[in-house]
Amino acid sequence: MRRILSLFILSLFVLQASGQYKRQDIVNRILRSNDNRFNFGIRAGFNSTMYLVSDFKIKDVTIDEIQNNYKIGGFVALFGRFNISRHYIQPEISYQISRSEITFDKLGSHHPEIEPDYASIYAKIHSIEFPVLYGYNIIKKGPYELSVFGGPKAKFLWKRKNEITFGNFEQKDMKEELHPLTLSAVLGVGVNISTIFFDFRYEQGLTNISKTVTYDDMHTVQNESGLIVFRRRDAILSFSLGVMF
Repeated sequence: MRRILSLFILSLFVLQASGQYKRQDIVNRILRSNDNRFNFGIRAGFNSTMYLVSDFKIKDVTIDEIQNNYKIGGFVALFGRFNISRHYIQPEISYQISRSEITFDKLGSHHPEIEPDYASIYAKIHSIEFPVLYGYNIIKKGPYELSVFGGPKAKFLWKRKNEITFGNFEQKDMKEELHPLTLSAVLGVGVNISTIFFDFRYEQGLTNISKTVTYDDMHTVQNESGLIVFRRRDAILSFSLGVMF
């Protein structure tokens, strides 16, 4: 009886030790995940978009004072990370929804004696994006990392999903056609704690996103003074939270 009891107690100790070893092994694998040569992950977050307007004319009036009204959008992304010591290359694919609105005086700033007549343009843009980022870990110690990164991004705009609204314009049935492909530059900083990470990014468009703005009575216009010229690039601040495996 004593032998049986002793064997039972010994087996409990062995099982407990084995369980502790397995748990510790899992923890160690998680802590070493940042040392892998390749990781993949998912991230999601929100963004805020503004427009950098380089040329804006409504018929013969030049609009040079524009107010950006920040709106919140969101995104989700999948990525892979190739690690080389403190360096890494990170290609991504993401789906982003950006919202923005600008307001301005249609009379321009050259007529201070006239009461302003404000108009607005609201945009909700869906895009599929392909950034390729180079990163460097300033801090890489155990499960903790602090990195800076940057790189180019190609953005394909989803024409059928986009929504652009013109408010308080005399022109009727206004429509804007966007370039289907635009390029941006991305800069950011990221923090990893084991498999959890978050990052802040600033993205600035390198190319004009607006192709043409048309309205229903443009066929009656005989010269360029009747056209609407609207050239702009986007600038986006974003924050994301993700998991890396």
